[in-house]
Amino acid sequence: MANKSVFASIKGRLLPATNTRNVAGAPAYRYSDAHALAQVAMTGTFGATYYQNPLDELSRTLELANKVDPSFLAQTAVYTRKSGHMKDMPALLLAVLAGRDPVLFRHAFGRVVDNGKMLRTFVQIMRSGQTGRKSLGSAPKRMVANWLNDASDRAILQANVGNDPSLADVIKMVHPKPSSKAREALFAWIIGRPCDVALLPVTVQDFLRFKEIGKGEIPDVPFQMLTQLPLSTKHWAKIAENASWQMTRMNLNTFQRHGVLALPKMRAHIAATLRDPEKIAKARVFPYQLMTAYQALSADMPAEIRDALHDAMELSVRNVPKLHGQVVVCPDVSGSMSGAVTGYRKGATTVMRFVDVAGLVSAAILRQNPSATVLPFEMKVRGLRLEPRDTILTNAARLAEQWGGGTNCAAPLEWLLAKGRAPDLVIMVSDNQSWAHCQYGNAGTVMMKAWEKLKSRNSKAKLVCIDIAPYGTTQAKEREDVLNIGGFSDTVFDQIAAFATGKMGPDHWVGQIKAVEV
Repeated sequence: MANKSVFASIKGRLLPATNTRNVAGAPAYRYSDAHALAQVAMTGTFGATYYQNPLDELSRTLELANKVDPSFLAQTAVYTRKSGHMKDMPALLLAVLAGRDPVLFRHAFGRVVDNGKMLRTFVQIMRSGQTGRKSLGSAPKRMVANWLNDASDRAILQANVGNDPSLADVIKMVHPKPSSKAREALFAWIIGRPCDVALLPVTVQDFLRFKEIGKGEIPDVPFQMLTQLPLSTKHWAKIAENASWQMTRMNLNTFQRHGVLALPKMRAHIAATLRDPEKIAKARVFPYQLMTAYQALSADMPAEIRDALHDAMELSVRNVPKLHGQVVVCPDVSGSMSGAVTGYRKGATTVMRFVDVAGLVSAAILRQNPSATVLPFEMKVRGLRLEPRDTILTNAARLAEQWGGGTNCAAPLEWLLAKGRAPDLVIMVSDNQSWAHCQYGNAGTVMMKAWEKLKSRNSKAKLVCIDIAPYGTTQAKEREDVLNIGGFSDTVFDQIAAFATGKMGPDHWVGQIKAVEV
């Protein structure tokens, strides 16, 4: 008889063999080119992360952007801007597309370049030479010029805020032919040439008058144009009174610094604005934006404003799905999760870290699914009990405080096995850089081995891996019961619900991008 220890029957299905190593040096699964581009496009910010420097990320993004079909490249650029609300990444993909398919580029341009800041970012990337040339080229130059002529006066003024390049630089570069005398005067004023002031937009005339005399009504121009002027507390209060929801969120410390929040009526007004359900819905508020605002509050911020941000957070997660069955959420709190979500960029590093995102996702799911189990992990599962009735910001902060240690993505699955659990849905939130089992070969990751054992207890169980760092590998191979998605946007909640209920297959995240019309 043959040796039974060698030729024993294999129980269950064969694990998919690993085909790469992650940046921590452990066995992992490589994404397809399309999936890898989607993931880096939804999570990449060109800042230094725990395992990667910005140039490495740029090089890999360019390589992937040139490998995929131009139509998928165009769709990814649009998807990441419209659904992911990313900034630099869609502009980069659009710049690559300009050199690969000018027709698709023209179709995608207006859906990616949807405001003046995106216009300047696109021009900056084109001029950098990173996508193959330092000049705009005829098609990009024509699209930029068309944007300048077609944009509203308000959009032009908003585009006139910022440098490197400034809007004046862009105008001088593309030489748009003004469609009217009024637009000709506006372009001339922006680039510092003489113009007929009477032809300028009324708001610009009001701004110039206010700038000269320092009195009268606050001109209705972009907020950033006013900050260069010597304003009184009364002026700042008027600005705050007319501010949009997003502008209010982003300038709470500014209003506090200029005495606006010391005025009881204005403090009440700003708090009411922050917790207004209609304004929150209209502003398409992401929980991450609220958490960033909360983390950035000055130490002397009034409690009324802090409470309003808590209320706004609760309202912003109404779209988090109610999931059926036994749900387990596993936020990675290991050391590599300490990096800033935007990466480290001089003057632009966000206070929000990957571990904060993991905590926020977990707390939001727990709010809508109070019976869910939350298992923060590093090399092992941390013993932390969360109260579903606590606020989302409170629970997210408690999870983030667990930060530190190595990474073992199999740890929560092994914990479930040891406890005899058979969950219906497991949601992992991690950077996927598990290195606890670097010595293992390529016969499947330890995480997949643990998942197979859980599946033997519940054949209908599903695993969702939310990848929040652009490293390009995963510990769980895509298949009918495993979904890998990436990003910080609220779209991940909809994708979790669709996958859990069988309405979305493991490859449908890429399918969603392919469904974008360009």
